[in-house]
Parts: sequence; structure tokens; C-alpha cells
Amino acid sequence: MSVLLTATCAVPAAGAIVTAALPAGTSEARRRTSRMTALGFSAATLVLAAVIAARFHPGGPRYQLTESYSWIRTFGIDFSFGVDGIGAALVLLTAVLVPLVMLASWHDADPAPSPDGTFDGNTFEGRRRTQGFFALILAVEAMVLVSFLATDIFLFYVFFEAMLIPMYFLIGGFGDRAGGPEQARQRSYAAVKFLLYNLLGGLVMLAAVIGLYVIARNQNQGTFDLQALTKSIADGKLVIDSSAEKALFLGFFFAFAVKAPLWPLHTWLPNAMGESTAGTAVLITAVVDKVGTFAMLRFCLGLFPNASKFFAPAILVLAVIGIIYGALLAVGQKDIKRLVAYASISHFGFIIMGIFAMTTQGQSGATLYMVNHGISTALLMLIAGFLISRRGSRLIADYGGVQKVAPVLAGTFLIGGLATLSLPGLAPFVSEFLVLVGTFTRYPALGIIATLGIVLAALYVLVLYQRTMTGPVKAGVSGMPDLKARELLVAAPLIALTIALGVYPKPLTDLVNPAVADTLTQVHRTDPAPAHPMAATPGGVTK
Repeated sequence: MSVLLTATCAVPAAGAIVTAALPAGTSEARRRTSRMTALGFSAATLVLAAVIAARFHPGGPRYQLTESYSWIRTFGIDFSFGVDGIGAALVLLTAVLVPLVMLASWHDADPAPSPDGTFDGNTFEGRRRTQGFFALILAVEAMVLVSFLATDIFLFYVFFEAMLIPMYFLIGGFGDRAGGPEQARQRSYAAVKFLLYNLLGGLVMLAAVIGLYVIARNQNQGTFDLQALTKSIADGKLVIDSSAEKALFLGFFFAFAVKAPLWPLHTWLPNAMGESTAGTAVLITAVVDKVGTFAMLRFCLGLFPNASKFFAPAILVLAVIGIIYGALLAVGQKDIKRLVAYASISHFGFIIMGIFAMTTQGQSGATLYMVNHGISTALLMLIAGFLISRRGSRLIADYGGVQKVAPVLAGTFLIGGLATLSLPGLAPFVSEFLVLVGTFTRYPALGIIATLGIVLAALYVLVLYQRTMTGPVKAGVSGMPDLKARELLVAAPLIALTIALGVYPKPLTDLVNPAVADTLTQVHRTDPAPAHPMAATPGGVTK
């Protein structure tokens, strides 16, 4: 039995412990040691994630590299891991983004100096701030990886909830300091709102998890093993009453919709992203939130196929509302970070729409969208973070003429923006196109309405660029330095991935498509037949 999946989760967890235990101090040498240690563990995790992707065979069984270790025998709970194509893609995305987030956040956790320019080493925050920040990032990475790899429902639930704890401290304790001391109250509010929303979703899911176990146990299927349960459901050995299935589906879906987030359960996201550092904002929307949409595919559709089909039209309507609503609010934003947050709400609407369209193109596009949105949003948000750190303001009105004084920064910001609006040739375009095509074939009216989100995306991205990067150079911008070597090291791989996956997405589609096909089989869905099928001529040529 391989231990590769366990090791991939264990390395960042061990890194979090080691980083947190490093000697305290405010000296630059000790802070550098903390950063380099955390970066080393995240790099090791990236290597292991690459090995997982290399060893995964798309033509093989859905779950590969499986591992299982007994945990709570009485209830059939195990430490069970397995990776499918979708999980492999998201594990690799997470492993790529975390070290880049660390590099981008290199000085975000430095303790604030006192008026005389020195650091206060007498407080816990002053001595432990850097270690704590980077240890929390590694803890989030470890818990997210477990969520992508767990094939035991109870194990998934535990880490689905546990990741809220380090995220809470990253938002509330290490939030954006651009607004000054007055922002402390807003950071606390954003962190508490994030925690309460997601805890509520998790409690509802816990009730559904228990309900599913009780039903399975009453039919001699008492286990939390996802593969065993989905197989029993498909074979007819485990029968769930229609009303019970709908209730259980809603319990799972509610938790995932909060995490995703889906309109109208989205209101925590703009606050959380707006008050976080740019790196933490990337962790929220490009990493943690992907657990919600991933879980919809793995758990909602696999465990409750009939309920998934029953609720699909209503969920699609909510997704389309989210697409338009998020884009409209992004157009009217004055805060750069909140603009990106509302844009992400719109993009998550596309992902959820692709999932519940239940077509090959739609679900393939939704899976690609999870990866490509993570890359493009990370690029835009991290460059925005570099911009904000130079000016000390998140307000769009405080910028102007940046391209004249920092052309490389402006250029990378433009690429991130163009990827966000899904420009052809960049990675998100392929995802969005597949989602729209897949939705249109089964729900043409919703597919047409959703295309308005593309128009609005072009509006909010281009207006943002025009207001911040072009025009006269404003007073607070005139001395702004361009991107430094470390910042270019962050931007370069994200730009390369955005272009590479936009021009040649085949490696990614080959990885995820078998799992997509298996998911559609579980819900007994096939692609709609063409409205005007090709007619064969006597010579065997179609027309």
C-alpha cells in the first residue's frame, strides 16, 4: 500500500508544527528562518503533489493510490485516502499556489514598528507573529489537501470544519493593515462572520452525515466509506427514501454552498477578502472555497443522484443569479479587493452552473474552471496586493497613471485582469466556454442569460485597469517602485500557467474527464442528443 497521499498531507502539517516551534524573536534573521522553513515544507509538498499527478493514470480506476488506516472501528470510520483526476488537479493547484502565496506575503506578517522605529519584542504578537502566520498557512494547506483526498465521509467532515480555525486567525489576526488601526474592528467582524457562516453550514452537514450513517446502518451498510456507499447505492443494495434523500442532499449542499460560496450565502466573502492580506485572500478564494465546489461533485452527486437531478434546476437559477449579481456589484466597487471578491462570486456561479448542468462539457468546464480560476485570481489578487502595499490604500480612486511609473506591475496586472474576463487564449476562456456550451445544450435560456456575465466582466476589469493604471500620474503614485525580483518570481509562473493552459488545456482535460464521465454515470445522465442530428447519405457521408 502506497503512503504517498498520507505523506502529501503530513508534510505541510509537520511544517506548521516545526515553523510554530522555531525560536521566537523579532530579529530579521529569526523571521527569515521562519519564512524559509515554511517555504521549504511547501516546496516539498509541491514535489509530492507533482508525483501524485505523474503516477495517476487517467485510464485506470477512478480512485487510485488508495490508503486506509483504521480509526474508529465501532462506527466504521477510517483514515481513507484516494485520488481521482479532479482531486489530483486540485491538489496540484493547492501545492502550486501555497509557496507563491508565501513569497508574495514575505513581509506581510512583520510586526508593526513602534513610533521610534523598533519592534516591541515584549508581546507574544511581536515575538511570534511571523512564525504564527506561516504556520497557519501550512496548516490550511494540510487540511485542504486532506479534504481533496479523503474518501471517508467523516474524515472529510472533520477537516472540512477544522480548516476554519487557521483561516479565522489569518483573517482576524493577520489581516490587511493598509487601512490603519481603524481597520482592526472590521477585520474582527470579517473573521467572525466567516466563522459563523461556515460553522452553521458545517453543523447542518453534520446532521446529514449522521442521518446517512443511520440509514446505511439500518440496511447493514454501516460505514462512512464513500466508495462503498456509492457502489451500494448504484447496485441497489442501499435504498434511501426519496424524501430522506432530498433532506440529506440539502444538508450536504448547504454546507458546500456556503463554502463555495453560492448566492445568497455569499455575504461573508467580500468582508473576508477585503480585510485579509492579499495572500490570505488568495487562500480563501483560490484554495479553501474550491473544497465546496469539489465536494458538490464528489459527495452530492455521488451519494444522492436522484436528489441532485431534482434540485438541479433550482440550483442553476441560483448560480445564474450569482453570476449576474456578482458581476454587477463588481462593476460598482470602489475597493480593489472587494471588486475581486465579487468577481469571484460571479465565477463560482459559473462553476456551480457547470456542475449541475450535468453534461460532459459543463462538468469538464466546471472542473477546469476550479483550476483556472484559482490561477487567474491568484495572479490578479497578488499583483493587487503588491500595488496596495506600495500606495497604502485599497481605494481605486487613489490610483492613476501607474503604468507610467511601474510598467511591469501594470502589465502583469493587465494580464491578470484579462484572464479574469476570460480573454480567448488565456486559461479561463476554455473553462467558461465549456460551461456555457454544456449548460446551453440542456438549459438554453439559462445559458443565454449567463453570457451577460462575460460582458459585465469585461466592463469591471477594463474600467479597473483604466482608472488605476492609465491617465495622469497621481501624487501618491509618482514615486511607486516597479516589481522586484521576489514579486516577479511570484507572477511569472502564474502568467506562464495562464497562457499554457489557455493554449493547450489537453493535459488537464485528459486528467479530469474520466472522473467527470464517472460522475455523470452515477447520476444516470447522458448528454442531450443534438436537436438536428446529422443525416447519412447513401454514400456514408453525413450532411
